[in-house]
Amino acid sequence: MRLWHEDLITYLPRQQLLGQHRECCALRGNGWGKKHSTVNYVFNYSPYLLYNYHMKIITEMKNRGYQIDRLWEHPAYRGKSCSPYDETEIKEQHQTASSPIYCEHNQKYLQECIENLKEKGIKLDFS
Repeated sequence: MRLWHEDLITYLPRQQLLGQHRECCALRGNGWGKKHSTVNYVFNYSPYLLYNYHMKIITEMKNRGYQIDRLWEHPAYRGKSCSPYDETEIKEQHQTASSPIYCEHNQKYLQECIENLKEKGIKLDFS
């Protein structure tokens, strides 16, 4: 489990991009609040920030021609097996997304993600 640094999203290979979408879906759904050392920081914030991050993933997927279940584009949606957030709750949680969305996605984390990808045999082309 990992949320890639958002500066890497447009460079992620297909497998990592699609995996990131699945990860976001799981975290937005029944995985919300389930501790995992790599993504625990996400639970310190409003779920609305995860929605904002997920929308970056969805935008990149659409740019590449992938079909997305449009339900995920609604901030209250949490998947088919999880009750949606209450609309009032979402409005109260609405936080303006900064860049990066998560302050944990700093330069150190960017390098950590790049190294993690290299260990998987993936060298990103930033040109």
